[in-house]
Amino acid sequence: MDERIFFYKLGKLVYQIDGVYDEYGKICRVGSPNLLWILYALNDGERHSQKQICDDWAIPRSTANTIIKDLESKSFIALSQIKGERRELLVALTQSGKEYADGILSDLYQREKEIYSELENPEELLSTLQNLAAKMQKIAAKGDK
Repeated sequence: MDERIFFYKLGKLVYQIDGVYDEYGKICRVGSPNLLWILYALNDGERHSQKQICDDWAIPRSTANTIIKDLESKSFIALSQIKGERRELLVALTQSGKEYADGILSDLYQREKEIYSELENPEELLSTLQNLAAKMQKIAAKGDK
């Protein structure tokens, strides 16, 4: 297989997997795939900056900001200042936000657990994909020049 076929097939697989999450979000009436990913990111129990969420999940800052403001208006998240940062805020789920996220994500986590148990070597697969993602950053870096 040459590189064009490899990346063509890779792109299809990535979008098929992403499409599964998009469809899950529609079934759960989440409203937007980006909202699903933000809830997914925040539901790990940690506080994250909006910038970190955008960078980690490739969500445009304006989109994330709109979603975060909506979640804040519903008291699902709390924002707090990062010491030494003027413009960046930490984002964390409130108790009602955790309940909201769990209500949406608990079934998804169970389905992921079932699929995970069927994988032969998930750590190796993840490592390979992380290495590939790091190498793929070169494509974006060349676009900056």
